[in-house]
Amino acid sequence: MPKNPPESMQHHLCRRLNRHARERWPHVEGITVRFRAGFAYVAAQLPGEKSLPLCRLRFTGVLHTWGFALFLAGDNTYRDTLLPSGLPAGSPEEALDCAGDVHLGALAPGIRVPAGLVVLVGPPASGKTSFVRALIGRRQIDAEGVVSSDEIRAELLGTSPAEAASDAADARIFEERDRRIIARLAAGHTAVAESTNVTPQARARLIAIARRFNAPVTMLRFNPDLPDLLQQYAERGRTDLTAADVRAYAAVMARDAGVDQLRSEGATAVHDVPGRRQATTPAEAAARFFFA
Repeated sequence: MPKNPPESMQHHLCRRLNRHARERWPHVEGITVRFRAGFAYVAAQLPGEKSLPLCRLRFTGVLHTWGFALFLAGDNTYRDTLLPSGLPAGSPEEALDCAGDVHLGALAPGIRVPAGLVVLVGPPASGKTSFVRALIGRRQIDAEGVVSSDEIRAELLGTSPAEAASDAADARIFEERDRRIIARLAAGHTAVAESTNVTPQARARLIAIARRFNAPVTMLRFNPDLPDLLQQYAERGRTDLTAADVRAYAAVMARDAGVDQLRSEGATAVHDVPGRRQATTPAEAAARFFFA
């Protein structure tokens, strides 16, 4: 029979999961971990002394890497599942987020977004535009408050591929984007920066603008599983990007746009926007957010 990890590792895992849950799932009272036969059974403690099974972690012999199995409520069992990275094992935080998206997202209270700068972070085809359209359709934000680099590109350059792909064109586009964001923040209104923003450099430029106006920065992450992302890319029929491009953006997102990374850069708040993995439509995702 497989052995449990040493007691010191057990305590470390429990502390690590609870620390992450306080930041990522604040409506959860705590995370409990029960060890048996080399597995760690993870559950969320909810108000009213209710316990909700989330996942099972398999000890691999390495402190920072655990095999992942998602709890299936319908079958009352655990099933080995790939993490959003596409791997069957990963960090405890990755596992908790993956299980939490499935089991805890619907229990979360509405997320309030203060007036300020809202930065969407996600690869192409990750659902950013659909989410924004749902927000506008529900009259949660004004269409004028959305500053889309793709729309600015179309306004300034039309459909000329050669001109649109040049460095000079990019400079014009982002100068105009910055101008529009500045105008919104200067007037005390919310500005939603709709572009990929998966690199620290792209986000630093936006954060610097927000700081000029002492505006809070809320970052909304769009991070679907890679198979879902590629499926969404195929469904959109985009010709300006290849599947390899989308994979590359997703790799940068995984490396440089984690929750802790975004907070360290200066984000006031970071929230994951649910999508296909959580069986959530753009309209349902939009309904979870309330904009000042």
